[in-house]
Amino acid sequence: MREALAEWRPVIDETIEELLPREIDDDYLSDYFGAAAYRYDPEAVQRALADPIWDLLDRGGKRWRAVLLLVLVDGFGEAPRDYLQYACIPEILHNGTIIVDDVEDGATMRRGEPALHHEYGVDVALNAGNAMYFLPLKLITRDPAGLDPETRLAAYEMLMHELNRTHLGQGMDIRWHNAREVGIDEDEYLEMCACKTGALGRIVARLAAIITDNREDEVAVARFAEELCVAFQIADDILDVEHAMEAGGDFGKGVGNDIREGKKTLMVIHAVNNAARADAERLTDILWAEDNTDAEVREAIDILQATGSVGYARDQAEGLAVAARDHLDDADLDPEVASQLAEFTRFVVERET
Repeated sequence: MREALAEWRPVIDETIEELLPREIDDDYLSDYFGAAAYRYDPEAVQRALADPIWDLLDRGGKRWRAVLLLVLVDGFGEAPRDYLQYACIPEILHNGTIIVDDVEDGATMRRGEPALHHEYGVDVALNAGNAMYFLPLKLITRDPAGLDPETRLAAYEMLMHELNRTHLGQGMDIRWHNAREVGIDEDEYLEMCACKTGALGRIVARLAAIITDNREDEVAVARFAEELCVAFQIADDILDVEHAMEAGGDFGKGVGNDIREGKKTLMVIHAVNNAARADAERLTDILWAEDNTDAEVREAIDILQATGSVGYARDQAEGLAVAARDHLDDADLDPEVASQLAEFTRFVVERET
């Protein structure tokens, strides 16, 4: 899977650039969005959409959702290059959610640089992020692979269903973020992840099954992708803590962000339920504070470590990765590709970045 990521990432970026060029002109706007009723302002679209979007895309990202779709297409016996534009759908959606999430979470940094709303303003960032929710839908109507009407409708309805679920997950996450107490249990947390992060994974897998006419395998690959993504989310939360631990107290901007943002992670839920009462209350106080010193971030991490919450979360992520692999056995995929996908479930929980 690492080789697939290295091979396909530049191709995905080139394809995204075909869908949303770096330089906007009248010809692109008329072709992609229809003739102007009066007159477009390409310069405004350039500054308010293309520039911030490409700023984010150029900062990095593994493009693994797009690559995963291409690998699944290959596993279903089709040529991945025939579906390149479809592979960009989850990647564009993912980056759109990042922009909006950063505004909602009050994040300061993204991929090593200031979050887009700090660079361009909240209004530009929100509009760019929302545009990335809708741009992929245009792909279904433009139909680059010549799908039949029933298949296009199935893809469109699937996208509508899953995109609605992402907002359920985000709604839960926001509500918990805005509450002082950690009043949620693990199942509620996992459901939030399944709605928010898992929905993008399900889009990847379900879209691959739909556009290649492998609907009988749609449920199995969707469950694989969902549990893979929940494992990825938990592992991502662990990385945030581990990077802060490695910083040794010299955190700097963007390190220990989850604690500074008061994020209710699986580690936090476990710690609050298993720590001594005084430690649980102190952890809650730190997470609820509007600003945290480096010493407070360190203190919160010490509580997570003392209660074994980091190790517990890692065990849960590894368990989800195993469950994801089990679902591959229920899908009619090329065995070599299935082996690649199984290896990818290990990568998402063992990665260091």
